Parts: sequence; C-alpha cells; structure tokens
Amino acid sequence: MALPERKIVIAITGASGSLYALKLLERIRTLNDPPAEVAVVLSSNATEIMAHETGGEWSATGNERQYDNRDFNAPFASGSSSFDTMIICPASMGMVGRIAHGTADDLISRAADVMLKERRRLIIVPRETPYNLIHLSNMTMLTRAGAIICPASPSFYSKPDTIEDLVMTVVERIMTLAGLQTETYRWNE
Repeated sequence: MALPERKIVIAITGASGSLYALKLLERIRTLNDPPAEVAVVLSSNATEIMAHETGGEWSATGNERQYDNRDFNAPFASGSSSFDTMIICPASMGMVGRIAHGTADDLISRAADVMLKERRRLIIVPRETPYNLIHLSNMTMLTRAGAIICPASPSFYSKPDTIEDLVMTVVERIMTLAGLQTETYRWNE
C-alpha cells in the first residue's frame, strides 16, 4: 500500500530571520520526493520584514500555494484536511503566545491549533533572544501540547563558511524534524 502524499504548511511571521523561511522553501523544492503540496502563509508583517532583511520577496512556484492569513477557508484550517505537518519559521513570540493560549485569531494560529488538536506535527522556530519567563512558559506549554520547539540556533559542527551555510544548519534540522528526506552533516558520522 502506498503512503499518503505529504502536505505541509509553512508559516512565516514578522520575526527577524525570514532568510530561514526562504532557504527552507528553496530546500524543499530540491527534494527528490517533495510534498504534494506546500501551503505558505505570511503574517501581515512578514512581507515587510522579508523585504527589509533580504531585499526581496517570496513568490510561489511549483507545488506551493499561498494563502491569505485571514482565510479561514484554507483546507488546513480544519482537522478534516490531510495536511500532516506545519512549520512556523520564523515564529514571533507574539505568535508563540497566541498559539500557546489558544487564541486562533488568524490562519497561522488556527492552523497551529488544528495541528495540536489532531496530534499532527507542529514545528515552531522561534527567532528571539534572550527569552523572558513568559516566552519560556509559552514554549513549555506548547511542548507539553505536542509541538516541537526548534530555536533558530545555528550549529558550527560542519564548519560553515558563509551566512547561508550557517542558516542551512537550522534549515536542515527543521527538514529532519519534519520527516523530509535530507542528506546533511551528522555529528561524527
């Protein structure tokens, strides 16, 4: 019996670090067996922050489809959809707090709530430093609810030469957590 086709959601908030999301989307495009659908949602500030940080913007290609953050008719806003993974990258602490407290006031927070209630994979990539007690409490609450917190903390094991190489250490970790086949540096392997 064939495995069901993967469908994933990538949400991009207005937190600093939009380069992580852009590189994640680029990396997913290169997979030999990419997800059947990649839904992309940007928060109201994400486009502005992305333009400021990278000088560019994102546009859908191939199997990607963009959804408006106010569109509660998006398929993954319901538990009956077949989307199995959601990655919020980068995740602002405001978004982390809204999800942790069940405030589903936009598509990103509603879809994250669906992932948690359906016991599906929710990967949150916070890009904030330092954390205050409220941040830590919210991330603890989300971890207890089943989310995976993957801070945008690059690793140096692979001896990255460029900023892009450093960013990719986080992107490859996200890919592994999402169950997307990737060949990446593994410690002492």
